[in-house]
Amino acid sequence: MCEENRTKVTEFHLLGFRNLYNFRTFFFIVLLVIYIAMVVGNLLIILLVSFIDHLQIPMFYFLKHLAVADLLLTTIVVPVMLDIILKHGGGVISFNECLIQLCVYGIFTSVQCFLLAVMSYDRYLAICHPLHYVYLMSPKRCVQLMIVSWSMVVALILSEIVSISQFEFCGPNTIDHFVCDFRPVIKLITSNSSIIIILDFAISGFMFLCPFVFIIITYICIFITILKGNTGRKKVFSTCSSHLTTVCTYYGALITVYMSPSDKNHSDVNMYLSLLYIVVIPLINPIIYSLRNHEIERAIKKVLKITRTVMTGQ
Repeated sequence: MCEENRTKVTEFHLLGFRNLYNFRTFFFIVLLVIYIAMVVGNLLIILLVSFIDHLQIPMFYFLKHLAVADLLLTTIVVPVMLDIILKHGGGVISFNECLIQLCVYGIFTSVQCFLLAVMSYDRYLAICHPLHYVYLMSPKRCVQLMIVSWSMVVALILSEIVSISQFEFCGPNTIDHFVCDFRPVIKLITSNSSIIIILDFAISGFMFLCPFVFIIITYICIFITILKGNTGRKKVFSTCSSHLTTVCTYYGALITVYMSPSDKNHSDVNMYLSLLYIVVIPLINPIIYSLRNHEIERAIKKVLKITRTVMTGQ
């Protein structure tokens, strides 16, 4: 309960991009175009993998889940962000809506780390244990890996959100961001927040660091296999380059944002860097996998050929 001279916070004020207010129309249009392109690109990946026969393999099954996570992450954030851009002084979000956004934002940001780890495990099995790949990465095993990844992330994030909701918010209600992120929200807790800070550190370390270390280990094994000459370099590059590019861009953005200082001088920089993994990376992921994967290219050409045939009536 709040003290008598304090009022419980019922809504938060998201400041958004204050320095870009004079360019808000241009910024709004750019982000809207990027968002539409992102939606189209990820929906295309989801539909192709779901309905094209030769894409019914584990690597593309995991890619579909990554596209779903990208799509849902940006959809929960970008519409609110676009609304804030057009308003002078930022936007307002209720306390409950902020917690919901914080929960969904945390789930889809975190699950991508596990999806990237599962995809690296898939490449490890395909390259280092090709004779046992079909058995070790069966359709049943793929489903199990996805269930474990999503369930674990949802359980951990929900436990943290429930814990945050139990603390007192009786002071400032201004968030210097365009989204309810964990770090700025925790700063507004007026009661002793040391426990939730430790909990957030532990959960974040587990969900971000453990998959990253696992990815590094699997690729060390892959590179050792390459050097031993057990498989062709060209094959390894063609099956891993897209995934490696995604891992580097995604983790590069996360590390830059969450390992940088949290003081006022860096808050604006971190906010703009957050756009990398919220908007930019979900846009470039379909491009990376489309341009660097012959199977995706073949599926797109097949769809375009069918579409052209239907439209011309031939």
